Amino acid sequence: YNDDHDYRDPAKRDLAGMRCVGKMATLAAYSYKTAHGQPIVYPRDDLNLASNFMYMMFALPTRPYDLDPVACRCLEVILMLHADHEQNASTSTVRIAGSSQANPFACIAAGVASLWGPAHGGANEAVLAMLEEIGTVDRIPECVARAKSKTDPFRLMGFGHRVYKQMDPRARLMRDMCHKLLDHLKIKDPLLDLAMELEKVALSDEYFISRKLYPNVDFYSGICFRALGIPREMFTVIFAVGRSVGWIAQWIEMAGEEVSRISRPRQMYEGAPERPFVPLSERRREDGDEETDDSRPDSADDLHHLGRMLSVRIANSHGA
Repeated sequence: YNDDHDYRDPAKRDLAGMRCVGKMATLAAYSYKTAHGQPIVYPRDDLNLASNFMYMMFALPTRPYDLDPVACRCLEVILMLHADHEQNASTSTVRIAGSSQANPFACIAAGVASLWGPAHGGANEAVLAMLEEIGTVDRIPECVARAKSKTDPFRLMGFGHRVYKQMDPRARLMRDMCHKLLDHLKIKDPLLDLAMELEKVALSDEYFISRKLYPNVDFYSGICFRALGIPREMFTVIFAVGRSVGWIAQWIEMAGEEVSRISRPRQMYEGAPERPFVPLSERRREDGDEETDDSRPDSADDLHHLGRMLSVRIANSHGA
């Protein structure tokens, strides 16, 4: 979309927001199809966002594709629960970019770049990697003991949350949806069985209960993605699809403020206080010997003079 719109107009802001949310799912599905060498599937006007995304991801032009309502509802729940979550890294990035009056699509691209980092957008991928490392149900006690040890680097991914000191309220909804999906699909997957057993152990272990280390939304969403047949490299992409709703809502709110100020976080200097300048000829190396390189400037005036000489030389070389 061109950049000729006046985003001070509320109608133009809303239009940009709808376009952004609508296109994010389409672009994500297109990227999946392109990566797998499959023909691109266009969206359908009779489907909602989640159903359309499933259709564009898995349908083929050569045969009919029947949408599973429970699977579509599960994806819809995932998208809604990831839509917005206060001032996380990517949302703050969108707002900072938007404060310079960049167009909304550039701001969303900035949010995608922030979400790309594994510390932000890769949490549910880490859950599956952890389950693969555990391997089998009989190794759960051993791995739980390792997770409790301060000297062992192993950690249970998908448990606890930086903000919530009780169970993540999103996780309750995601857990119910996860169990419903697995019961509905009747998938026989050892990794999913392992995840369900690990959940039981963690919820009954006093170590995790006392520290409020409950399974979070990433634990259950990673399991749901696997059950839905969505490859791991698409997890963060779908996260971005859901979070784009919150990103654009934050941008619309900010762009509509009467007083617009560019974001300028304050940086506090905590280094050494003012120190006297010591000429190089008077300085000593760490080994105790004095500096003997007389070719270096030993005062601020000498340094300024050297800079002017270099500028003249550079200018002469360009003229030649």
